[in-house]
Amino acid sequence: MTSPQTAGRAADRAPWAPLAIVLTGGFIAFLDFFIANVAIPSIQSDLHAGAPETQLVMVGYGASLCVGLITGGRMGDIFGPRRMFLIGLALFTVSSAACGLAPNIWFLIVARIVQGLSSAMLAPQVLAIVSHVCTGEARGRAFSAYGLMLGLSGLCGQFIGGVLIALDLAGLGWRSVFLVNLPIGLVILALTPRTVPDIRTGAGAELDLVGAALATVGLAAVVLPLLEGREQGWPLWTWLSLVVAVPLVALFITHQRRVAARGGAPLIDPGLFRSRGFTIGITAYFVYFMSMGSFFLLFAIYMQEGRGWAPLASGLLFTTMSAGFFGSSFLAGRIAARIGNQVIALGAGLVAVGYGTVGVIVSQLGTDGTAGWVAPGLLVAGFGMGLVAAPLPAAAMAGVDPKHASSASGVLSTAMEGGAALGVSLVGLVFFGTLGNPPVLDSYPKAFYLSIAVIVTFPLVVTLLVQALPKPSEIGVAARATCLHRFTAKACQDCEMRPRGPQVTHRR
Repeated sequence: MTSPQTAGRAADRAPWAPLAIVLTGGFIAFLDFFIANVAIPSIQSDLHAGAPETQLVMVGYGASLCVGLITGGRMGDIFGPRRMFLIGLALFTVSSAACGLAPNIWFLIVARIVQGLSSAMLAPQVLAIVSHVCTGEARGRAFSAYGLMLGLSGLCGQFIGGVLIALDLAGLGWRSVFLVNLPIGLVILALTPRTVPDIRTGAGAELDLVGAALATVGLAAVVLPLLEGREQGWPLWTWLSLVVAVPLVALFITHQRRVAARGGAPLIDPGLFRSRGFTIGITAYFVYFMSMGSFFLLFAIYMQEGRGWAPLASGLLFTTMSAGFFGSSFLAGRIAARIGNQVIALGAGLVAVGYGTVGVIVSQLGTDGTAGWVAPGLLVAGFGMGLVAAPLPAAAMAGVDPKHASSASGVLSTAMEGGAALGVSLVGLVFFGTLGNPPVLDSYPKAFYLSIAVIVTFPLVVTLLVQALPKPSEIGVAARATCLHRFTAKACQDCEMRPRGPQVTHRR
């Protein structure tokens, strides 16, 4: 007979087989946004494409991913996260093959849009499956692994892409950046049905098609001008699109409230935002990625255009940041156990210090100083990222009902992508405005330094937002009031409460 102590320890062990499978799937989905950056010059040359068309290779993926995440998340709640994970992964694998075999630029653009939509089906299911299969302390460790996966996909994207292009495997050149997804995708597709449980929480629910249409069009009206506006010089259509987005988003919110009020199944349950932890966590996530997205892009531009570094060399410098991130990710849980959510504030503060240090050093280096001097600043920023990556999404998802886990994850991922797009647009006004047109080589350090002055404000705002997050003890009290589960020896899967006696019943 299993003792309560043994059962409790078993509940605290993460099922690493299914986690490894879904985290790998999430990794390649998020990696593909960053890895293609380094392939753009080669694509432009090989497919005889102009700058606007090659820009659409990036925008097509980013926009379709962002606008589809909320609908993809809700589909996971209705049809099951494993099923949607498999469908999304299958489409992602096929569309990756189409990208790698593209005969011309427009074929590649369409394939990238399909690839982004398939990622929108796949990505929200990762966090949903993590929330379902892990309980107690194991959930915390699983969130840490999720944060590590997410951070490394951004930090390593340019390096991995640079390596693949430099190796030129089988003479594939830039095509290997996309074709590398094929063997990985096929392996995950084969292993998922054997390792990941089939979770069903929304049986009988229907997809809110009106809500899905409003969310898609509304997000597209916001995201497209943010992604394309700077490149096109902010033409009239970008401003009109942003203006139209306001009533579209308002109409979407009103529709969701009406559907919920009549007992229907809205695309996003408005009750999610009644949770202070979820609302504050989503906001902090959005602001945090405003800094991360803009820093990654502008630092790469400074190194490659301002200093003439090859993509691979620039990616190698990013590994300094990856080292800091990787190291602190293993410490985040221990630090959080002592100071709670303040670990996020500490990490965001270190990110601000690291970015600021890099900005000051760049202003002194100019375009020909030894670039290695920025490594300590990158290391500090990476260390701070590792302290934010897992605790922040965990804090946002802590009070979410598992039956809404996919929807909540879709909102979280949308905040990430939308924050990065807005950050690039806002900071880009400073950076490219300082560079001038055409850009002057000596203006790159000044443009980067002035941009950093804006970028560091974002993680500082995150440190303030964290102060409004509910304490873990407050989440526990809320859990006692909402859990319907009876358990004896292991933590409740919904609220993670541990039994204090031989038997405990939670009531709504």
